[in-house]
Amino acid sequence: MQSARRIVSTRRQFLRTAAAGAAAAAVPSIVPACALGEDGRPAPSERIALGCIGLGGRGYVNMNTFLGYGEVQVVALCDVDAGSNRYEDAWVRGLAPAREAVEKQYAAQRAAGTYQGVSGYRDFRELLVRGDVDAVCVSTPDHWHAPIVVAAAKAGKDIYCEKPLSLSIADGRAMVDAVTRHGRVFQCGSQRRSDAHCRHSCELVRNGRIGRLHTVRVGLPGGHWIRSNAKKTFDPEPVPDGFDYDLWLGPAPHAPYTHDRVFGVGRWHIYDYAIGFIAGWGAHPLDIAHWGYPHVPVEVQGAGVIPTEGLFDTVVHWDVRGRYASGVEFTLKAGGDKTTFVGTEGWVAPSRGGIQAEPASLLKVTIRPDQVHLLQDKHHYQNFLKAVLARRTPASDIDSAVQSDIMSHLGDIAIRTGRTIRWDPAKETIVGDDAAARMLTRDLRAPWRL
Repeated sequence: MQSARRIVSTRRQFLRTAAAGAAAAAVPSIVPACALGEDGRPAPSERIALGCIGLGGRGYVNMNTFLGYGEVQVVALCDVDAGSNRYEDAWVRGLAPAREAVEKQYAAQRAAGTYQGVSGYRDFRELLVRGDVDAVCVSTPDHWHAPIVVAAAKAGKDIYCEKPLSLSIADGRAMVDAVTRHGRVFQCGSQRRSDAHCRHSCELVRNGRIGRLHTVRVGLPGGHWIRSNAKKTFDPEPVPDGFDYDLWLGPAPHAPYTHDRVFGVGRWHIYDYAIGFIAGWGAHPLDIAHWGYPHVPVEVQGAGVIPTEGLFDTVVHWDVRGRYASGVEFTLKAGGDKTTFVGTEGWVAPSRGGIQAEPASLLKVTIRPDQVHLLQDKHHYQNFLKAVLARRTPASDIDSAVQSDIMSHLGDIAIRTGRTIRWDPAKETIVGDDAAARMLTRDLRAPWRL
């Protein structure tokens, strides 16, 4: 029997060098007793070593979820906030509380009752240079996704990244190129891909069970989400102690610090950091639209409201229409939260809470073995971990996630320009409108670059 030290070395080398597309690769399914920890799980050195970057709100949820899986050992944490109660809903989040939570959970699993094996960083670059980190979970504001994902891929890390993926279409392309070039496994936090009813709906569409598809309708909440406990002042304020505001801004333009810009909901509704709920929430139903009909509209036009007062300046109350190259029509409207596929013989509409269909018999249709079956795993996080170990494509891969993002970006650009946008999916560019095409990318504040 190999020694535990030899097994650790083999697994580490495997995760470092195997390409993401090598589906045939696998790791041993039986772990020697000498490699098991005190709780019967694989020893910490035998688990996927994970670093969590961004620990406020969703990032804290992601970290806690990964802590529950025996295949993972959280070894490193990163946040520009040393720790505070400034986050929405008065959550106490940031680096110190997250580190305390991880060490408390691991201590409870040890006979000694103590654990101090988690490193904390303010700058994500310090975390990425660690050779013992196999994967990272990126839960930062949207404007940081591309720089961190590209850097993580170059550093040889597999990546779980929150949605929406990109601040611009060019950012998305940079992420695809980096993940592909460096052979990394990438999972987007589009968790509806792990809902059985969403999968079944998309399989019905893919297999022609609603007849010839002619319309895809997407609905989602269409306004700014203002939490009741958010401050209402937009006046410049002193930067709080323990918070690196310049690093939080990173590639975004310099702007004076205010609470709502950072800790409220500003990071969702300020155009320097996100394109708003059209992508932030739209990433869910738009991703299902792309899963059921894996294409991007080639022509998009839209209307919406861009606030001119206050801090928030992302589009609200949108009404986007377009068509695919096949002639299938596409709509993206404010209101509701579902994706509706309409065909010549019926329709199916998966949403966050379930599925509707007409005729209702579609809900009982069985997809035959010889028909199109989509990847399904009830556990989105564990699906990522399995993909890391087996070097295979996870449920929400980088290509599909970026293509889903493009749909919201095209809608946003159409609204902001007030013109019909014509998209070339092969060249990934806007045709015949140089001004609109310049909106495919964002300038990065020096010294940041992709």
